Amino acid sequence: MRSPVLPLVCSLLALPVDLADAVRIGLTGHRTPARHNLQRRATLTGTTTLTDTSDITYTTNITLGGNQFSVIIDTGSSDLYVTGTVPGSTDTGKTAGVQYAIGAVQGPVKLGDLDFAGYTVSNQAYLDVPVSSSNSVGSGLIGLGPNYGSQVHDALNNSTGDAVLDRIFQQNTSTPNYLTILLGRDDDPSDKFPGDLTIGEILPGYEAITSQTKLNVSQVSINDIGDQHWQTLLDASGVIGPDGKAIDIETGVSSTSDKKQLTAVFDSGFSLPQVPASVAEAIYGDVPGAELVKDADLGEVWTIPCDIEINISFKFGGKDIPIHPLDTSLDLNATDDSGSRVCLGAFQPISTASSPNFDMVLGMAFLRNVYLYINFGDFVEGKTNKTADPYIQLLATTNDTSEAHSDFVKVRGSSKSWNPNGTILDRIRAHLALVIGLSVGLGVLLLAAIAFCCLRNRKMRPTPAGFMSFNSSYQPLHEPAPPSYDMPAMGAGGYGAPPREHGTYNNPWDSHY
Repeated sequence: MRSPVLPLVCSLLALPVDLADAVRIGLTGHRTPARHNLQRRATLTGTTTLTDTSDITYTTNITLGGNQFSVIIDTGSSDLYVTGTVPGSTDTGKTAGVQYAIGAVQGPVKLGDLDFAGYTVSNQAYLDVPVSSSNSVGSGLIGLGPNYGSQVHDALNNSTGDAVLDRIFQQNTSTPNYLTILLGRDDDPSDKFPGDLTIGEILPGYEAITSQTKLNVSQVSINDIGDQHWQTLLDASGVIGPDGKAIDIETGVSSTSDKKQLTAVFDSGFSLPQVPASVAEAIYGDVPGAELVKDADLGEVWTIPCDIEINISFKFGGKDIPIHPLDTSLDLNATDDSGSRVCLGAFQPISTASSPNFDMVLGMAFLRNVYLYINFGDFVEGKTNKTADPYIQLLATTNDTSEAHSDFVKVRGSSKSWNPNGTILDRIRAHLALVIGLSVGLGVLLLAAIAFCCLRNRKMRPTPAGFMSFNSSYQPLHEPAPPSYDMPAMGAGGYGAPPREHGTYNNPWDSHY
């Protein structure tokens, strides 16, 4: 088992003068023992089918009322909650709750002085969540989604309930209204597991993000404004399967004009991306040893052998986003009913996060393969004049396929690439044991058939007069030679053969039928 908590990678950094209002903070990655009561998007539980699994979370530190809390970063929600005492907090007399895709939290709405990413926000609204098996003292979650989805804002019904980033952008007008996130994986030999979150700053070495296609944020209708997320459209037929071909897809969002374009939500708090069931089946369904099992909290999930390397990609704005094979299947120490080790297919059939406003939730397993840039635009609460539409930019980070393959082999010990529409040789390799077994079986049957025919002919074939019997051994050399036989001369009767007499051939080698 890996250490449950990895050390903090970096703290607040001093920045150049021209970026004085931009802030970069480090993220900490956690792998913790599985919990049976799920409360957050970033959780995976063990069940009777999948046992001894772990969850993956990305956290950073905040200070609220002078006390420090380790909070999950979550672009899929908009509210801040903590568990524990906040000195000097004010109770608003309101209560609110947040329903996540898995689990929920609820508590009184309070106000406290917040320090986050180098900014101080007075009287920040938050949920005071009671201690439970899922929420320990000193823990929490910070929502980084659009303010439209804030349940705290709805409860207070005024700007006092604005989300954290809205408050930061409102009081720091020189800070560009954007957020970037870079996530890593803990078992990658080439890259570090934790990551970075920036407000108003581009990470050094990733400046190419600003030249990537600007993807418009898909806005939901006024009736569904609470379901507004950081979401955008994939390219038409933009999910590329293990065979290198586009997976046949169709959106379930009625407002999408091109039915081959899926709407995707980017959610840093969701461990396993949720995709249409047909997409998950196209990725994992034909993998040798794959199984679709029932999880009590996640619904149906695919499991596969851990040494199968699967390569897929997504297309946004004409750009291909390859997914590292260590992210298409996750080794979370899971076992099946027989106790055999299995890995979870990371892109699972959507069930726990279904909505009429999007088709898929691209969580951590996807986000570890991109540098994510979110420009809030006019989504900041309190904007009175329309200045700019919000947009998203993605920069692919898994571009070296040879390095990704090498990483997979180092981590998993071996690699069996899977291509369902590969060459005949690929298919034979994928099913080598079955091919050998069938070949041996067919060979045995063929030999048995030949032996049977030989024995049958020996027993049934009569011996012409004066010729060696097939039922006997070879004729000894000292015995007299058989009488000579004169072959008839070829004539006009069909290759010169003489006419039959009494229904028999004159050739003594033939059977007398």
